[in-house]
Amino acid sequence: MKCSGINALTGRPAEVVFGKTIESVGPAAAGAADYIAPGWIDLQVNGFAGVDYNFPAAPHEEIARSIRVLFSTGVTRFYPTVITGSPEDMCGALRNLADAKERLEEGEAIEGIHVEGPHISPEDGPRGAHPKRWVRRPDLDEFRRMQEAARGLIRLVTLSPEWPEAPRYIEALVDQGVVVSIGHMNANAAQIADAVSAGATMSTHLGNGAHAVLPRHPNYLWEQLAEDRLTAGFIVDGIHLPASFLKTALRAKGPERAVLVTDAAMPAGCAPGRYKLGEQEVELTPDNRVVLAGGTRLAGSALRMDRGIENLMRLAGLTLAEAVRLATVNPARAARIEGRQKGLETGERGDVVRLRYLPETHQVYIEETWLGGEQVYSGTMTPD
Repeated sequence: MKCSGINALTGRPAEVVFGKTIESVGPAAAGAADYIAPGWIDLQVNGFAGVDYNFPAAPHEEIARSIRVLFSTGVTRFYPTVITGSPEDMCGALRNLADAKERLEEGEAIEGIHVEGPHISPEDGPRGAHPKRWVRRPDLDEFRRMQEAARGLIRLVTLSPEWPEAPRYIEALVDQGVVVSIGHMNANAAQIADAVSAGATMSTHLGNGAHAVLPRHPNYLWEQLAEDRLTAGFIVDGIHLPASFLKTALRAKGPERAVLVTDAAMPAGCAPGRYKLGEQEVELTPDNRVVLAGGTRLAGSALRMDRGIENLMRLAGLTLAEAVRLATVNPARAARIEGRQKGLETGERGDVVRLRYLPETHQVYIEETWLGGEQVYSGTMTPD
């Protein structure tokens, strides 16, 4: 396969020859209208296109359909995310996702699984939409059972550092090659420092899953922003974070320690109405908010990665290259995804998107998506 366009990461015309991996990258004739970039990587997807990845019996054909819709947004690799629930439901969802990866043609896009909880803060506010009755202490035996159900696919775990068991738990997971992220917390500075010393390297959707009111200082947002060893994920849908916080947080983290995530839930890509997130009923409102049914508490998002890239430019003032970096190279490095950490370079995986970009309006239109050298979406295809 050969694809030419303006390299979105460098701004220079390039021709990429690729199959399963990129075979060569060379200069291309000037005047190209389209852009090319590595395929997006989303580390936090609870569900998409009407499919809840937390449902242990989610039909594989529906999971496949949702992945094809993800391809149309430019996503090539993603982490389906299983949130706090009963041990049986969490293991059931993990087992079902592992089966889907093995059996589905689209399963290659499932790069790993993100387990968000159940070892988070039980307090209202930082707990977010996670059901309180299933919040519990870190337990290595439980993690072993979950990892066995997932057949080793758990690559990212979110927990709160406030638990006394957290440092030992983090050390054990890191020793097994799992990336640990802190979030949904009511932790103090010492507990955050202990978590980082134990090996935690990420902050989960920083600025969300938090109390509505915090002390001016110290508080757990400042502590994470100031900790250079933590890469932070941000939900950039224009709903979860105001532009002022987003700009400030990105300046604190710098372009190399920030990651775009969607935290998308089952209603993403659907019409307003009621849906599920695990055992919780959620609602997609007409203004594109995903909230717990009957309330106003946010419960994931309806964000697409291509719209997130647009929002990074519109809300935070990033360039296209910076926004694309937050959706490609940065998540690959933060999650230690091999073959995706250098961008469009020889030897990297053949995950490529071709897109139109309108700089006046910061609009991004996905034209084609390739996963490992295979075309999985083109603008002439209609996603299911």
